[in-house]
Amino acid sequence: QVQLVESGGGAVQPGDSLRLSCAAYGLSLHYYTIGWFRQAPGKEREGVTCISSSDGGTHLADSVKGRFTVSSDDAKNTVYLQMNSLKREDAAAYYCAVGRSCDQMWYWGQGTQVTVSS
Repeated sequence: QVQLVESGGGAVQPGDSLRLSCAAYGLSLHYYTIGWFRQAPGKEREGVTCISSSDGGTHLADSVKGRFTVSSDDAKNTVYLQMNSLKREDAAAYYCAVGRSCDQMWYWGQGTQVTVSS
């Protein structure tokens, strides 16, 4: 059974940093495209970043370029989203997902909440 478990969310102030983790069980992340998505209340879900299994490239949304980075640890079968210089507009539920491509995700985590306020 495939399971993705996110952690690391919390309440921070603008300018702070957080690192989200996504641990995978039942599959090896190395062979899949991995994505981070977020959804704020009343807004549509948006892609934050995606590591493509086809070309190994990392795609970042314009809104987070220069502030967010994604990395993975194959030994721990875990992917991380380092979020720096957080802004109020970054507040959302963050989800990791894996699948065939950045626009075709098969498995989703339960999400972790990020709150940014002063």
